[in-house]
Amino acid sequence: MMRRMRTWWGTTVADARELIDDEDGDVPGWVLVTLMTAGLVVLIWAVAGPALTGLFEQAISRVSGL
Repeated sequence: MMRRMRTWWGTTVADARELIDDEDGDVPGWVLVTLMTAGLVVLIWAVAGPALTGLFEQAISRVSGL
């Protein structure tokens, strides 16, 4: 049992080191996800911004009674 655990642990550590040492110049996935999310936010904001502004102003005018 201990031998299997040592073998598993050794394989896991070796795989982790290989992943860490694998620097081939690719952009990490999390960077692409972050950039695409920011792009979607900007796009949605540009399209829905005026409608949301109107909705907000309408709600405030109803609450304030103006």
